[in-house]
Amino acid sequence: MTPSHASLDLDLIRKYSIPGPRYTSYPPATKFTTDLPALRLDDALRDDNTPDAGPLSLYFHLPFCASRCWFCGCTNIISSRLDDAASYGEDLARELALTAARIAPGRPVTQIHFGGGTPTFFPPDELRKLGALIRRHFTLAHDCEFGVEIDPRSLTREHVQALRDIGTNRASLGVQDTNPEVQRAIHRDQPHAINCQAVEWLRAGGIDSLSVDLIYGLPLQTPDTFARTIDDVLGLAPARLSVFSYAHVPWIRPSQKIFDHRGELPGPEAKLAMFALAHDRLTRAGYVDVGLDHFARPDDELAVAQRAGTLQRNFQGYSTRAGASLYGFGISSISSTADTYRQNHKTLPAWRDALARGELPIERGLRLTAEDARRRTIIMRLMCDRRLDFAHVSRLIGVDFASTYAAELASLADLEADGLLTRDARQLTITPAGAPLLRVVAMRFDATLTASLRQQHAQTV
Repeated sequence: MTPSHASLDLDLIRKYSIPGPRYTSYPPATKFTTDLPALRLDDALRDDNTPDAGPLSLYFHLPFCASRCWFCGCTNIISSRLDDAASYGEDLARELALTAARIAPGRPVTQIHFGGGTPTFFPPDELRKLGALIRRHFTLAHDCEFGVEIDPRSLTREHVQALRDIGTNRASLGVQDTNPEVQRAIHRDQPHAINCQAVEWLRAGGIDSLSVDLIYGLPLQTPDTFARTIDDVLGLAPARLSVFSYAHVPWIRPSQKIFDHRGELPGPEAKLAMFALAHDRLTRAGYVDVGLDHFARPDDELAVAQRAGTLQRNFQGYSTRAGASLYGFGISSISSTADTYRQNHKTLPAWRDALARGELPIERGLRLTAEDARRRTIIMRLMCDRRLDFAHVSRLIGVDFASTYAAELASLADLEADGLLTRDARQLTITPAGAPLLRVVAMRFDATLTASLRQQHAQTV
């Protein structure tokens, strides 16, 4: 379902915009523990690498940035030393070798993602070295989706050629906002001409599946300035867009405190207006509202998967690659198998020290109970499909959904009365008015949330 401007009830959004998880995992990462022996992660790796094990998804966190964007919530390292990329690559080689030794030979890699930080901080030759390392240790499927996050400010033609040489076929461009005053307020000067040049170079280099990332709710943004940003980006004709709500979490990201001191953040009304405007402009331009914050052209794989009910969700957001075990590399990266999550050390020294000892650099994680796994399935199908067919979900989780989760279904009465969803004896369906508040509906099936844990998350809108 695609909400239009008219279907966005701002009073409802205002009422239900509360702190909550983004559900790139369930249970959320706030529940991870450092009690590693209890997690039996070695057992999890063995269980995940049986002779009939399925495909792999690989994530590489490349954390370096030349300067700090004050809004950013990512794990990054500010550096001007290109030698840092080379030494980091050497450590990634150690981690790849340690991990590959534990993985069943021949498992096809169906998805690779380079995130950051700024992957294009790495010189072209370092990117080629990393690509060669990946192919040395893993077997890439012929249709492997290979995506890289791009900062247009650091992209060169040589980067594009290197990325193409290692198999990149998707690129996500960090734009955020094209207004110069907003850019200065967030410490990210990025003239739109640079974005246009990056798109031209990528397409000329054969990487034409492009996505653009925008953020609303940044300092000095107004609905009028954000409308111009959307017009600028539509001129680039990307296949996908991600339009994120700025997550103001200064207790986690101290650099964001500068926004509190300056008092430049838009108020709730302005932010809601930007949200409505983005939905209206993008859907009128022919993009499909695929899911939380994501838009895609109707013929894009994400939109096709959403219509077919095969859309997936993981730590990188929405995906079309089902059934793949996720293996993360680099600081802070998260891996997942059928019943575990594990996260690497978030600091460079701790990560490196573990690798020097010949250990997987894991800092914390979580072993899912059978109940966790059932609730994960429920929440992920809700986040991807915007509906729950009770019989289908019952088959997926191995118990009768309606009777087992009768209390959770009963708790939806207020959301139903407010028009966020409809339900009968067979299914519940999120309405267009409820689509922006999808996380609020999912929270009703989250058994981990407490008042204190909920406050650790950003607002749902």
